[in-house]
Amino acid sequence: MSRQLFVAEPAEVYNTLPPIVVDCSLLAAILFNEPSQREALQLLAGKSLHAPNLIDHEIISVAVRKSHAKAGDEIQKGLEGFRKLRLARHSIDHQAQFELALREKISAYDAAYLQLAVSINAPLATYDRVLAAAARKVLAS
Repeated sequence: MSRQLFVAEPAEVYNTLPPIVVDCSLLAAILFNEPSQREALQLLAGKSLHAPNLIDHEIISVAVRKSHAKAGDEIQKGLEGFRKLRLARHSIDHQAQFELALREKISAYDAAYLQLAVSINAPLATYDRVLAAAARKVLAS
């Protein structure tokens, strides 16, 4: 008797959305109602979001910093939005991250986002000028 082959596939949305690496500056704009929120949301429409694992700590850091100036319920809404966000978190090759940070003269944090973009062959979206300049150089080569 032959065995029956079963194939389990992810939801169609995972197969059709192009990836984009998002950094903390971009997500903070969305989550904490910054003036650039609409622009950021438009950019991300129809894309699958990816970030290095450090994104969780960076968002919390922004929330703490913003809590000194904004009402607590606004911050909580942002954190709840972050919790619900469909965001693929990735481990980063630490040696590659280290080498990239040194070569491009960027922070280790920025190098994590850029290394992820390189490793999954995806664009990187940021409001950080230094990271953007390094990404344009590295991703274009």
